[in-house]
Amino acid sequence: MQPFKAGKNVVIGENVTFGENVTLGHNVIIYPGVTIGDHCIIQDNAVIGKQPTRAKNSILPDVKHLPPTKIGSGVTIGTSAIIYANAELADDVFVADLATVRERVTIGEKTIVGRGVSVENDCTVGLKCKLETNCYITAYSTIEDYVFIAPYVVTTNDNYMARSKERYDKFKGVTIKKGGRVGANSTILPGKVIEEDGTVAAASVVTKDVKSEDLVVGSPARVIRKVPENQLLRNQE
Repeated sequence: MQPFKAGKNVVIGENVTFGENVTLGHNVIIYPGVTIGDHCIIQDNAVIGKQPTRAKNSILPDVKHLPPTKIGSGVTIGTSAIIYANAELADDVFVADLATVRERVTIGEKTIVGRGVSVENDCTVGLKCKLETNCYITAYSTIEDYVFIAPYVVTTNDNYMARSKERYDKFKGVTIKKGGRVGANSTILPGKVIEEDGTVAAASVVTKDVKSEDLVVGSPARVIRKVPENQLLRNQE
């Protein structure tokens, strides 16, 4: 008896491991070696465990084969989402439709990855985060626990904008520490750090580190006041 329920045209590679009560939609593709926990839902056209394809002019190292994807229990993966090889999703992660989670990414328990979100390679995302619709998490970033990132936020990692060889050893993603929050349509420049409970207002451009519990606004973002006490993570129920 199969440990899963599958729709039409499902493709399952060799040595895929399923937990109990897994549901697969139509046209799902699961690559070899993937591990899927109990009570998972993988919706139509999702791709799990895809090996990355390197462009000929890419500066990324050419990796021939990455380890398989690991999916925890209680995970939902939406329609047409793509989870690359060597990604790890902890228990109760929710990945919405059209999202992409790249290789060497880890996502903590109960985090929500919204519709159309892109989490690029070599990122760490903590537990109980909310990455909302169409936000972009650039490669080599660290997102700690309880972080909120609003729709259409853009993070960046290349101060040289693809010019000069000097940039090759200076790529640096962003760091958003525990409880950090970023408002809609904001941009965070490469290497910048948002400290614990730091908050970025909508449509801001972060050109300097944001200190703990500061609220910054504008382009470039400047401190206007402290985050109200009732908004701090430690004061949430």
